[in-house]
Amino acid sequence: MAILEIKNLSHTYDGKPLFSNASLSINNGEHVGIVGLNGAGKTTFINIISGKLPQDEGEVKWMGGIRRGYLDQHADIDRSKTVMEYLREAFAHLYAENERMENMYADMAEISDPDELDRRIEKANKILDRLTDAGFFELDSAIKKVAGGLGIAALGYDTVISTLSGGQRAKLMLARLLLEKPDIMLLDEPTNFLDIEHIAWLTEYLNSVKNTFLVISHDVEFLDKVTKFIVSIENGTIKKYGGNYTTYRAQAEQNAKQYEESYRRQQEEIKRMEDYIARNKARAATAGMANSRKKMLDRMERLDKPAVIYDAEFSFPCEVLHTRDMLTANELLIGYSSPLLPPINLHIDGETKLWIRGTNGIGKTTLIKTLMGKIPAKGGGFALHPFFKPGYIEQDMDFGTKETNALGYLSDLYPRLQPKQLREKLSKAGIKNELCTKPLRELSGGEQVRVKLCVLMQKTTNILLLDEPTNHLDVRAKESLKKALTEYKGAVILVSHERDFAEAVCGNNVLDIKQ
Repeated sequence: MAILEIKNLSHTYDGKPLFSNASLSINNGEHVGIVGLNGAGKTTFINIISGKLPQDEGEVKWMGGIRRGYLDQHADIDRSKTVMEYLREAFAHLYAENERMENMYADMAEISDPDELDRRIEKANKILDRLTDAGFFELDSAIKKVAGGLGIAALGYDTVISTLSGGQRAKLMLARLLLEKPDIMLLDEPTNFLDIEHIAWLTEYLNSVKNTFLVISHDVEFLDKVTKFIVSIENGTIKKYGGNYTTYRAQAEQNAKQYEESYRRQQEEIKRMEDYIARNKARAATAGMANSRKKMLDRMERLDKPAVIYDAEFSFPCEVLHTRDMLTANELLIGYSSPLLPPINLHIDGETKLWIRGTNGIGKTTLIKTLMGKIPAKGGGFALHPFFKPGYIEQDMDFGTKETNALGYLSDLYPRLQPKQLREKLSKAGIKNELCTKPLRELSGGEQVRVKLCVLMQKTTNILLLDEPTNHLDVRAKESLKKALTEYKGAVILVSHERDFAEAVCGNNVLDIKQ
């Protein structure tokens, strides 16, 4: 039974057609992944079907009475509440019922009529039965189970939300959505702010639910484990495939090859017909046949030219530093008002590629910022080689301002370069054509990451410090980044929650951060 029907959906964003006459059906209970290149329109699609954004044309029809839940990482929440207060709001209707029941019991003290009292007791008992069936009296236990699985318990249930980072708030919103158990969940990149063990917990949880969910993700391993269908958004089309991501890729590549072959054959046929018409239209004896061919050609349903996919071509200039002592940390304490972790000891040479691994919020980013000199050490110390030349990508996409565009941002950094040169450099990172002049705030998360990587590509370094560089990157861009980091001859310190990516770059060279 279809829970969602989409017919003839068309939508244009910033002059770019994202979908054109697209149709799609999602059935009750299906676990669906939504994939596509950065900027293809995945989040726009979710915003349309969630009702946050009106489509230009077409119909979006939900089954009646469906409760929808949407994980929107850009949404804001009441930051004055504590973590537990916010999570309990997932059961606001049950708390309201409980308050109603308690008020009924309180009012009974004023009732002298036995029959009326019995009626009130019966009503109150029915509410009690509903609350019991709904697990109301074990709610805190249920909340803590989900919060523990996503690593929220470590934040502290009495912690005020205003003190949390953006990633921690995103986890909090995900936990509340899971607790609400809507009929359909719309999840926009839920793993971006989760570490490996919490992704594993979420994977198990999603595999256990019988309700429908649609999830946007660029994490292939995650998609392979949780999805049974893939919806691909590309070239203005929305196509649904049976199977997980790996199955989809095989089917999509085969379909693309068949389409390219059909297009090639049709172009050859068109050329033959055009040549025949040109040779014979002027001769009286053959003009009729030429005219007939012309009519056939006009009626032909022409295939669109296969879209050219512009892959990013990341590469990072390196001035190799042959040293055993690129970076050394001795009893290093990191933190803010007080140390977050026990003392850290670390030693890497000029070619070490190190994966820093640990639970979300434990201090991985703080360690990177300390090594970059952005946060002072709380104790101990670290030493850098005198010719230490770092390249750094922060997890937060801070451009100073997002009112400028990629071309202007790069021009401010490299004022001697001409616009054509700047466009060529952005193009290598996959920022092409109108994306160069689009305000940074309007770029997708993956496109913003590409701009930062483009800047990194202009600098000669001997060590790269990368804090979750794959967040928001599509699969193709991620493969290009993996290749570039594997070929990079200098040292790499990588914070990542994606096991496949990190192991491909760093092998088994891991620093586990633990409290």
